[in-house]
Amino acid sequence: MIAIIDYGMGNLHSVSKAVERLGYEAVVTGDAEQILAAEGAILPGVGAFGDAMEQLRESGLDGVVRSYAESGKPLIGICLGMQLLFASSEEHGNHEGLGLLPGSVVRFRGDYKVPHMGWNRLSYKQSASPIFQGIEEGHVYFVHSYHAKPERESDLLAVTDYHQPVTAIVGRDNVYGMQFHPEKSGDIGMQLLNNFLAMCK
Repeated sequence: MIAIIDYGMGNLHSVSKAVERLGYEAVVTGDAEQILAAEGAILPGVGAFGDAMEQLRESGLDGVVRSYAESGKPLIGICLGMQLLFASSEEHGNHEGLGLLPGSVVRFRGDYKVPHMGWNRLSYKQSASPIFQGIEEGHVYFVHSYHAKPERESDLLAVTDYHQPVTAIVGRDNVYGMQFHPEKSGDIGMQLLNNFLAMCK
């Protein structure tokens, strides 16, 4: 069973349907016991970093997510959910994140269109990661105005190019994150999600 963590801010339905299409049982839940009992957990997110962290703290789910990560079972953050894994964000002020990965989330700066929106090609930095098993580099769908800057190069699994190298996939041990929406990224996105789910057994 895969827990899709419901803290009031996320593309819960589309992620749930994608998990089910891949043959796994999905439950959308904000219940601590149900989350901690799951074989895998997905932290989705759409909206502002500070609002999301406030929702997580008020519900007590910030501690649940940290405990889940410490359990060693696979956890993945998607879009804003990936950004929440980091220590901090500068989105609308300075906000503390979950701190599961060292690094910060910053706004795109430059004379180009923000948000970064559309299909961009992934470039694998750590092609031996199990998340990439059997998958060639290809295009996935991004929509974001802020991007993560991991402190440790070893946590950076894939980048894309948007006037600079942009963090696309991160991972360390059992904790992963994808800046794009795998469930909206065609065959490659679904294959990446399926590789994550295959770890949850």
